[in-house]
Amino acid sequence: MSTLKRLIPVVLLRNGQVVQSKGFKRWQLLGNPSTIVSRLSNWTADELVYLDITREGAHDLRRDDLNFENRADVLSILEDVSRKCFMPLTFGGGVRTAEDVRARLARGADKVAINTAAVRMPALVEACAREHGAQCVVVSIDARRDDSGGWQVFVDHGRTATGLDPAAWAREVESRGAGEILLASIDEDGMARGYDLALIAHVVAAVKIPVVALGGVGEWAHLGAGLDAGASGVAAGNIFHYSENSVVHAARWLFENGYPVRRPALASLVTEGDL
Repeated sequence: MSTLKRLIPVVLLRNGQVVQSKGFKRWQLLGNPSTIVSRLSNWTADELVYLDITREGAHDLRRDDLNFENRADVLSILEDVSRKCFMPLTFGGGVRTAEDVRARLARGADKVAINTAAVRMPALVEACAREHGAQCVVVSIDARRDDSGGWQVFVDHGRTATGLDPAAWAREVESRGAGEILLASIDEDGMARGYDLALIAHVVAAVKIPVVALGGVGEWAHLGAGLDAGASGVAAGNIFHYSENSVVHAARWLFENGYPVRRPALASLVTEGDL
């Protein structure tokens, strides 16, 4: 098994448009999902995560001009994204049934992230792992600190407390066949002050499957700190939506600082002002 750590951009999709997120409750519109995935593919990321965080309303790109054909449903958007994505693609959001997982894999996703439905129907994780293999099943865990100094798992886009400790929940989904954990800190989402490192260490210590950290990256050193805390992969959203903050520069920083990541393919071709 490869010991290389992964660098993973995360794209949030809300009502058909890509957004930045802060605290799971503030969003800034960024653009078209297909255009953004093309840019990230050119930056040679290891993987890509797309999460549909739509709570209500239709998927509407609001663009019928400039060759952006409008899409009214998330599966059509996934098809468009997968055609332009030249790296493993995890797609999550709106997954409620085994058929939802099948549909997303059939439309081009390599893995499917399950969040709220996994908590409400844990047997769904088992069923999907049996049908598609553990490598296709990612359980997304959104955690927030509580008054006791620990953490609690939240569902419904961070609105509903579950009473579950994220490490205990991670152990359970691992036992049910999940192949990976995507661990997001609600407290650090969009804050740019670094991952919740204690949360990462807490969950990593509980499981043997890979844990990918998400939430809080504001500089490249935060990625290294996430790996130091035990994450198998480090994911970020907001910081990668500015051309000057490319995946190439992040990968180069990690590589040059001794982290076991893939050598940046474009490192010799770009300078800090090129992208």
